[in-house]
Amino acid sequence: MLQLTDVTAYYGDFRAVRDVNLIVPPQQVTALIGPSGCGKSTMLRSINRMHETIPGATITGSIMLDGVNIYADNIDAVRVRRAIGMVFQKPNPFPTMSIRENVASGLRLAGTLAKSEIEGVVEHSLKQAALWEEVKEKLDQPGTSLSGGQQQRLCIARAIAVKPAVLLMDEPCSALDPIATLKIEELIRSLREEYTIVIVTHNMQQASRVSDSTAFFTMGDDRAGYLVEHGETRQIFTAPKESLTEGYIAGRFG
Repeated sequence: MLQLTDVTAYYGDFRAVRDVNLIVPPQQVTALIGPSGCGKSTMLRSINRMHETIPGATITGSIMLDGVNIYADNIDAVRVRRAIGMVFQKPNPFPTMSIRENVASGLRLAGTLAKSEIEGVVEHSLKQAALWEEVKEKLDQPGTSLSGGQQQRLCIARAIAVKPAVLLMDEPCSALDPIATLKIEELIRSLREEYTIVIVTHNMQQASRVSDSTAFFTMGDDRAGYLVEHGETRQIFTAPKESLTEGYIAGRFG
């Protein structure tokens, strides 16, 4: 389980997100929705300590993964990013690596498996990502030789190969066509049986289709993003408690 308590994120002196309190249930899909600039992607990057890789970027508050504060002084950020994987908006397979090596890259860095074991994990991860049947005869071809939708599934396979507890997805379908988007959505629904998933999406229909719970963010008068409402997805979309949520869902702003 992920628990965010009073999380505030900064870029230098600019406060991008303020005072977020959110519990992300295990083995569910939680969607983060809201207008552009409200801090959804910043919030996502904060969850696996990628926010701090930006010069001048900091956060306050705590983010707990199964009771451990991932921002504690004695916690290795690299281990956090292994436990909390991330898939980005634009597919980003490593251009100099084959399909096989893309999936195996994190395993080789970890150095915990023998070469024979890695091959098995590569096959299993590609099967989990619903890509194995399409690539099993061309594993030594470059990852960039695949279509956009296949590249995104390859990136998902790469992320899950190291067995993360949590999988973060930052608008994973925004660069894909409708058919590829459908495959990714089907994949998300199947992966939640094993992983806790947090997805940022601007697509309201997508959020309603794939998520179990939804968190709505917007911007305050100080331009900082904040969490307005979080609840079961059906409730958020059909009977939101806050007028701001209702206005966004109805398309009156955003």
